Amino acid sequence: MIQDTNEERRPERRTFLIGMASGSAVVLGSCASSPDREAEGSSEASSTEAEVTPGEDLMQEHGVLERVLLLYGESVRRMDGKEDMDPAVVTQAAGIIRRFVEDYHERNEERHVFPRLEAAKREVALVATLRRQHERGRELTDEIVRLSKAGVSSELSDRLREFERMYRPHAAREDTVVFPAFRSVVGRSAYAELGEQFEDEEHVRLGDHGFEATVAEVARLEATLGIDNLDRFTPP
Repeated sequence: MIQDTNEERRPERRTFLIGMASGSAVVLGSCASSPDREAEGSSEASSTEAEVTPGEDLMQEHGVLERVLLLYGESVRRMDGKEDMDPAVVTQAAGIIRRFVEDYHERNEERHVFPRLEAAKREVALVATLRRQHERGRELTDEIVRLSKAGVSSELSDRLREFERMYRPHAAREDTVVFPAFRSVVGRSAYAELGEQFEDEEHVRLGDHGFEATVAEVARLEATLGIDNLDRFTPP
């Protein structure tokens, strides 16, 4: 691992909040700021930024999963209600699950998180269940892609329900049990190093700004299904 390279190409999700703050400062002070002062401010912001930890990375990725589950749920609601429903939305959502959740997020868990807990004899039974659910999830995604390409059907609704029913408790148990246990068995330096490994893996698997691009893709599908306005979920 080359530290300088990682610093030069730090993913945007690790700099998002500080970037917003810096952008606001530039807008408010543009009339009085020189380019040199702006560059200096940017450098200072980068040096004082708090790193996103491996656990935070994994939980942010669960947020992407949760938003795709909302897409699945809305698709089921429309199919059950005989409303207009383009099955291509499900195909695209399942593609996000395959690319981002299964091939990236879960592979990181299987490569870095689960083995450390198993070696420490922590949450062994739970980890075994999570591994089985990863495998079953991949099978369900295969079925969802196949069925959605064939059109709307009750079988597709059933597979979407099964996926959602399994992954909501799956992600919740990882957030509240597995990730805290993982942090407790990994030393501070190893935990920081894993953050760099996760960063490298994100670039390899997803390209530059892969997390942000995936979130934007999910948002476009939410708009297609009319669930992009968060306020509509507020009870009257």
